Amino acid sequence: MSQAAATRPHVVADFQTIDPKGLAELSEKGRSDPRAVRTVKCRTIAEGRKFRHLNYIRNLPAHIVDEPPGLLGDDTAPNPTEALLAALGTCVAVGLQANAVARGWKINGIGVDLEGDINITSVWGTGDLSPKSVGLSAVRIKVDLDVEGASQAEIDELIAHAGQWSPVLNTVKNPVAIEIARR
Repeated sequence: MSQAAATRPHVVADFQTIDPKGLAELSEKGRSDPRAVRTVKCRTIAEGRKFRHLNYIRNLPAHIVDEPPGLLGDDTAPNPTEALLAALGTCVAVGLQANAVARGWKINGIGVDLEGDINITSVWGTGDLSPKSVGLSAVRIKVDLDVEGASQAEIDELIAHAGQWSPVLNTVKNPVAIEIARR
């Protein structure tokens, strides 16, 4: 598959979407207690192979994160910044799907392309420590949404709405309280 084809949504013969009734019930549950907060957890363990790490979430198999050879890793998995982009893209795609289903639209395909700019010269605090933006300085998200039953204006509104309500997008975009300390 070409790179262009890999990044474009395609029509799936039987796109398995979420249950509209289940979505309505989950939505009503959210409206009934808008202050509900859930704690999510991840345990990250250095595997001992250069920069390869195992991330344990719930009872799922380990989610592996590594670095590419240019950053001294073995290139066996996405690096942390790529994993962040994957989480961001998935969160936006979930919001697109949920909102398209809530509107009664038939979904044929969803594609979200992300790219971000990062200055890596500080090398995790061991390289150039002159003042600079650390982390991603810009992220660009492009959405391909193939749905039936919606105008282009409605699709554009849905994309904006999904971005407004994406938990991961808002975590990246807005300040969040973070503590780092010895266990």
